[in-house]
Amino acid sequence: MTLGNIHSIESFGAVDGPGVRYVIFLKGCNMRCAFCHNPDTRCFDKNNLMSADDLLKKAIKYKPYRKNNGGITVSGGEPLLQIDFVIELFKKAKELGISTCLDTSAEPFNTSTDFLNKFDELIKYTDLVLFDIKHIDDKEHIKLTLKSNKNILACAKYLSDHGVKLWVRHVLVPTINTQEHYLKDLRNFIDTLTTVERVEVLPYHTFGVYKYKELGLKYRLEGINEPSEHEIELARAILKAN
Repeated sequence: MTLGNIHSIESFGAVDGPGVRYVIFLKGCNMRCAFCHNPDTRCFDKNNLMSADDLLKKAIKYKPYRKNNGGITVSGGEPLLQIDFVIELFKKAKELGISTCLDTSAEPFNTSTDFLNKFDELIKYTDLVLFDIKHIDDKEHIKLTLKSNKNILACAKYLSDHGVKLWVRHVLVPTINTQEHYLKDLRNFIDTLTTVERVEVLPYHTFGVYKYKELGLKYRLEGINEPSEHEIELARAILKAN
């Protein structure tokens, strides 16, 4: 039995996949996104360890509210850092007839035999992947997240090639990725994927800034405003967002 390092749970999630979702937020993330609104999920600790069975016992109580298209979503942090736990959770969820959704930025993805064996096992039990692309340009991605996007885009292609349904998500940050050429490049990349069912533009917001002060962290996007309606509509038009 593998224990999950849990940050928090949302019983009635409405924006993390189709229908009403039981959303499990895991701890741990290698990226340091400048706009991250959950910096408190970055690091592991042993304050809230739970088994897949315990989580599913809680999730099953909300089955009447999920109706036909709801289920569970595992988010983060970055779920792929706890891939053994997510495999166990999703496998048991499917045995109970519960729809599974993975919300990932895919930074841990790599082509080592060990990782791919586990990843292939995970996607066997995954109905949908919410795939977060922070920036299409690698240099700008590194500035924004302190990590490259090369393996992330490779993961998106891998999932598409293996027939996994994708919802692509893109956080729109003024002066960072609102430029038309970046949006068009992202659209061109999305067009190479065959299993994308939906594209979502998520406007940057500052709701989580207070957490940085509480944690004693510097907020790197100080002074950047939320995107205008024009910027949002332009991005949605270029990306053919839902």
